[in-house]
Amino acid sequence: MNRRGMICASLSLIPAGLGLAPRAAPAQTGEAPTLAPLNTAWQAWKTANLTADGRVVDAYQEGASHSESQGYGLYLATRFGDGDAFRRIYTWTEANLAIRGDGLLAWRWRAEATPPVEDLNNASDGDLFYAWALAAGAEPFGLPEARGRAAAIAAALDEVCLRPLPAEPGALLMLPGAEGFDRPEGVIFNPSYWMPRLMTELGTEFDRPRLVQAAEAALRQLGAFAARGLAPDWALATEAGWQPPPAGFSANAGYEAMRLPLYLCLSGQGGHPLVARFAAAYAAAMAGGDATPTVMDALTGAVQERSPHSGYAAIAGLSRCAAPASGTGLPIPLFTIDQPYYPATLHLFVLIAQLEGFPACVPI
Repeated sequence: MNRRGMICASLSLIPAGLGLAPRAAPAQTGEAPTLAPLNTAWQAWKTANLTADGRVVDAYQEGASHSESQGYGLYLATRFGDGDAFRRIYTWTEANLAIRGDGLLAWRWRAEATPPVEDLNNASDGDLFYAWALAAGAEPFGLPEARGRAAAIAAALDEVCLRPLPAEPGALLMLPGAEGFDRPEGVIFNPSYWMPRLMTELGTEFDRPRLVQAAEAALRQLGAFAARGLAPDWALATEAGWQPPPAGFSANAGYEAMRLPLYLCLSGQGGHPLVARFAAAYAAAMAGGDATPTVMDALTGAVQERSPHSGYAAIAGLSRCAAPASGTGLPIPLFTIDQPYYPATLHLFVLIAQLEGFPACVPI
């Protein structure tokens, strides 16, 4: 389930008007910018990563497709108003990953495997992005059945993938997947699977208040991680509080956790303390012009791995620019397709966040 193995805020701070709506120009308070400046990047992303039949290929992971890649692709198609890409991704995903029986998606498909889906477990972040995009794109793309699928996924996330936080009675958090994360000693969570805006909007749209509660709890817990350092890729929740995860799960702030400042910025949470924590860590680690850290010690910020891919540099730049009192910050590089699926996709997400919420963070 570790797809990257290879390679104290309140929801009241989320801006009003960010409801489920398909758009190249998302509905926000006041005059919203459009995504038109990013259309060339979107076309390049599709050429590099999307097959004719609607499969988003992660070449760095054995050419696999997973619910994350399909969910990310469908989210982008919705945001860019691309009905053709939406239909292709939706059709392939339903035919190949929607095979569990509870509405959720199997997490990975590989052409070389027999059968192509070797593990029926889901990945809740992929389900979350996929369901949000289905709900947003159903009406404008003329696919009313997509809304029903979104409702089914929202129900399954609510009923199957939410767990109480042992140390905080009444609090709920979203599991990484339906199976395998409940342990006798506690519950294993992946904080980067918590995307506050999408959880809130999906829960509101389909009257699933527990998803909204889980988004609120996620923001609190991300604040708790920020109080002591960076958020880790994986952590074990126990009655005594957060503990390192079991063997086989990364306790570093790596390829998973790096998404968190980006998700917070996309959720209108640029002032969240975890964004500031990542901003400071990036500033210290890149002071000499070094390549972007991709794996850091979650407590000390010590760099364990770096990458030259511009998508990771874009996250560092957005974090520095969004964080309060961060000065001029680091530059956000312009999009390039000369990078693998994962950093390229995160790069496009960064540019959407910048265009919509951080106009002063001009890409260079």
